[in-house]
Formats: sequence, structure tokens, C-alpha cells
Amino acid sequence: MYSKEEASKLRQQFWITFGRYLKPIPSADGMPINWINYKTGVKNVFFRMNAEQHQAIIAIELTHGDEETRNQYLEQFKALKLLFGAAVNEEWDWEESTSNEFGVPMSRISKTLNGVSIYNQQHWPELISFLKPRIIALDQFWVDVKPIFEDL
Repeated sequence: MYSKEEASKLRQQFWITFGRYLKPIPSADGMPINWINYKTGVKNVFFRMNAEQHQAIIAIELTHGDEETRNQYLEQFKALKLLFGAAVNEEWDWEESTSNEFGVPMSRISKTLNGVSIYNQQHWPELISFLKPRIIALDQFWVDVKPIFEDL
């Protein structure tokens, strides 16, 4: 078991390592990008990566405070589901109504890898191999569809 400080340092070191690993890779539009803190440029649409003690998750989170607006964005993602599936090349989980750890309502499109721990450095290659191609695929998808969401 790790102390809070040790756990924090391990998490920080993982994300530094992950960031260094992806730093040379430009975004789909050829620009430098902060892969760890990906900015979609559309309010209340986030690409999140999270690694924990037992799993890793990559997700698109729609956090619009107005449920009708959030549903409108989710419906647009659903309309693009075939394009999304072609970009990520796998099935993801679609949650119309859920909430984050703070109880904020949201919709989420996500992929989870179970049985890995950010606190086990031997799992880091598997975590990186899980997150890297998916965030790159999300970026490519987003470059293609972002204008649709900017107009909503």
C-alpha cells in the first residue's frame, strides 16, 4: 500500500511518462498538442483519460448543465456513430445519463481496460498501449467532426 504522497508521485510520473511518449506525435491537423489535457475547443465536451488502481478509461464526456443541450450533443454523436466506430475501430460504451465523481450529470462514450493499475509500473506499457491509439483516433475523429459541434 502506498502513502498518499507516494501514490500521487506514481500517478504524476505515469502521466509525465505518457506525455513524453506522445509529445513527438502531432495532432491530426499537424499542430503540436497537449495529449494529456486534450482541448476539444467546444464548451462542455471533454476527452478524458484516467488510470486508477484497477482500470483505465478513455472517454468523451458531455457535461452541459442543461439536459436538453446535453442530449442534443449526444444525439449528434449517435448520428456520427458509424464514423466514430470506423475511427476507433472498436465498440465503446454509450451512457446517455450518468454522473461524474462529483455528482455532475453527464453523458459519456467510453472504453475501459480492467485489470491494470497505475500503481504497478509493470502495467504502464499496457496502459500506454491502451490509451495512446485511442486518444490519437479520437483526435482524428474530432478534426473531422468538430465543425458540426461548433455549430450546435
